[in-house]
Order: sequence, then C-alpha cells, then structure tokens
Amino acid sequence: MFSPKEMPSPQSLFSAYASMAGSLMLFRSMANDLIPAPVRSYIGAGIRRFFNSHSTSLFTLIIEDTNGMSPNQIFDAAETYLSTKITSDTARLRITKTPRDKHPTLRLEAGEKLTDSFEGISLLWTFNSHGQDKNLQAPNDITTLSPLKTERHYFELKFDKTHRRKIINSYIPFMLERALALKNEERALKMYTINSSGCFSGKWESVNLEHPATFETVAMEAEAKRKVIEDLERFLKRKEFYKRVGRAWKRGYLLHGPPGTGKSSLVAAMANYLKFDIYDLQLANVHQDSDLRKLLLTTGNRSILVIEDIDCTVELPDRRPGDWSRNPSEIQLTLSGLLNFIDGLWSSCGDERIIIFTTNHKDRLDSALLRPGRMDMHIHMSYCTFHGFKLLATNYLQIHTTHRLFPEIETLLDAAEVTPAEIAEELMKSEDAEVSLQCVVKLLKRKKLEEEENGNGEEEEEGKVRGTKRLKVQAKKKAAGMVTRRKFMRR
Repeated sequence: MFSPKEMPSPQSLFSAYASMAGSLMLFRSMANDLIPAPVRSYIGAGIRRFFNSHSTSLFTLIIEDTNGMSPNQIFDAAETYLSTKITSDTARLRITKTPRDKHPTLRLEAGEKLTDSFEGISLLWTFNSHGQDKNLQAPNDITTLSPLKTERHYFELKFDKTHRRKIINSYIPFMLERALALKNEERALKMYTINSSGCFSGKWESVNLEHPATFETVAMEAEAKRKVIEDLERFLKRKEFYKRVGRAWKRGYLLHGPPGTGKSSLVAAMANYLKFDIYDLQLANVHQDSDLRKLLLTTGNRSILVIEDIDCTVELPDRRPGDWSRNPSEIQLTLSGLLNFIDGLWSSCGDERIIIFTTNHKDRLDSALLRPGRMDMHIHMSYCTFHGFKLLATNYLQIHTTHRLFPEIETLLDAAEVTPAEIAEELMKSEDAEVSLQCVVKLLKRKKLEEEENGNGEEEEEGKVRGTKRLKVQAKKKAAGMVTRRKFMRR
C-alpha cells in the first residue's frame, strides 16, 4: 500500500494514462498497416475461442421455426416431442384444438424451459419468441416503407459440449423419429379424390377418412388375413432393401371377388392399420396419360392409391380396340401409360406407396396388369364362410361363444353362396340375436333353393342340347348310309 506521501498525484496518473493510450493507438495503427485483415480476424477469433472455452462448458443449438421460406422439420418435431415431456413444474402452456384434432394439444409458452435426458446426458430446452420488424413498401407509394411486425420462434437446446457429436448424430434423429410416430398416432387420415365436375384440374380434394374398418372386423379367413398383415409389415421394414435392389418402394395388391365380399372394407382396414392416406382414382375422370402423371406427382408418400373396378372403369385404346363412348382423339389414356405409372419410370416418384386394384371379374383383366412387379399379391375375397359369419355375429350381435342356430347356419353356408354384405344386412334387422339369426337362416334357405332351381334349369338346358346333338348325329349317320346304298346300286 502506498503511504499518503507516496501516492501519485492526479496529474501523474492522467499523464501515465495519456501516454499508455497513445502507445496503444500507435500500436493499433501499426498493426492495421502491417498485418493483413484476414490474419487479424483469425487472431481475434482464436482469442475469443480461448476465453470462451475457459468461461463455459455448455454448447447451445438454435432451432428456428423456418429455414428461409421452408418450415424447419426439426422445429416441428421438437414441438411435438416436447409436448410429451411437459411436467407439473411447467408454469405456462399454450393449449389448442382444431376441429380435425382428436385431443387438445399442449405446447410450451415463450420463456418456458424443459429438461430431457438421452443416454445419461442432461439436456435443457428453452422456447423463445420475440417480434421482428420487416420493412414493406406501401402498395400506392414506392417511396414509403411501412414496418411489419412478425413473430420469430425458436428453441434453444443446451448441453455439455463434450457430447455435441452424440446429440447431433443420435439424439436429433431419435427425436425426429419419435415425433413422426406421435404424429401418425394422432393425425386424421385423409381420403383424396379428383373433382369430376367441369374440366380436369389435376388437383386432389380431400375429406377426413373416418371409415371404422379394421382387420379385426373384416370378414376374411384368418389365414388370408394373417398373410396380408405380414406382407404389409414386411413392406414397411424394407426401405433399404428396395433401394439396394434398385426398385421403387411400392407394393401392388389385386383384390378380386364377387360384389359385396368386403374389398372396400379391406382397403379401409389397410389404411387404418398403416396410418396411410387413401387416393381414390377414378380413371373415367382422367383423359390423358399426362393427366395421370400430374396426379401421380401430387400424391403424398405413405399413401394408398386405389383404382376400383379396374375391369370396367375405362376402355384403354391401345389394348381394346373398338367403339368408345368418347371421341378417340380426346381419349389418350392408354394401357401403356397406366403400366408405366405402376412400375415404370414414373412409379419412382415417391416412397412407401401402395397401389390397389379391385375387380369383380379377374378373368377380364389384361394379362399385362397381372404379372409380378405390378400386382405383387392377389387376394381373393370369397363368399361368406362360417368363420366369417362368426366374426360378423360377434361384431353385430356381441355373440362371443356360440348359439343354437350356428350348426344349421354352418350347414347352409356350405350349400349356398352368400356374401358378407348380405349376411350383415340380415344381422342389422334386429338387436335381438334370436331374431337376427332366424333372418340369416331364412336368407340362406332362400339362396339354397334359388341355386338348386338354377341348377335344375341348367341341367334341363344341357339335356336339351345333348338331345339336339344326338338327333343331328343320327341324321348324319342316316344320310351317310343312304349315300352308301346308292353307290352300291350303281355298281
């Protein structure tokens, strides 16, 4: 410590400060003249990194809501993922619900924090929001600028800097995958179709898909149902396989069988099981191959494209020549265009897609549509079996064991052809199981009688045909005998 006598005077302190400041200014001027600007910038950055590395051990990731004009997928995923991490310690939340949402949605409010952990690493999330001014020109005055207040949202993710590589390479992908699974569980499925009124617009219109069908309610044989589910599961898991073998990640199914056997219900069950949207394509509304390509390019991934009644929806000129209801110059939708759409170059425009054709008459389809690679799996939707009937009885009448009429119904089902839709119609006539099952018995007996009558009529017709053929053969033999006798008499 200085004694009062040894303390420097204010004049001495000011003189020393002025001398030091002058020396620093001189040194700075010389440095600016002698050291190039890039070198100075590099040295400054190194000094800042040195002090920052000793001042804190945390690393911060900034996740903004947009990337230019495009939404930031990581920000959206963080919002969804963090909604599952909200605890009672969170003081303020935003709650929203749209008419299409099944449940209210909770989101963090600005300034709120959440903690998470990943493989023993502690993470701190903070949601931030603040206004941002943007200058816009007034519409009627090019010299006037009017400020527009916009809201900027972003997350801050803080963690120990030694784990930066693991967080970026492992935690962020994990969060993206988890958020996608949560969205698939909550989102409402859509069914798309094209507007049939007026000229072709090339745009899909959508409604919510609220069809309740599931694999548990579809009246199919258990073995056939199991094969379909296993095939769908295998398809979902083979993204890398399709890429490795050089094929588009898609799968084709042909559903064939009589009307009323549950083809549309199976399509809805597949959509509900996979959480895929449905695109219902009516080929009668598509006039050209180019229209088909436009529709293909605007279908989303993870979707099912359905073309129902493919055998009678539209005539394809390059394989079925003849007279068409429309002017051939106006119809340029060809079978080759459809095939290219199924497994040609255009089929690779998108991933994780399923294509389904339905038909009541498989034998009428062009063989080119049926080969492997286009329709990979053929599913026959048959008439109602006893197994299918029991499933319907469980769904409609809550009969989980058996009933006294079941043996009679089983015998009648073996003798009569009836669709699941016809059985379901009878089961809906009464909530009383006895009454509904009696209606089913009456239906089956009537169907059996009609089939027997038709069978007898066919036998009679076949008998008449055989009799006619026998008379013709006898007449030919008689004529041949007369010719032989005449030749003998001439000799």
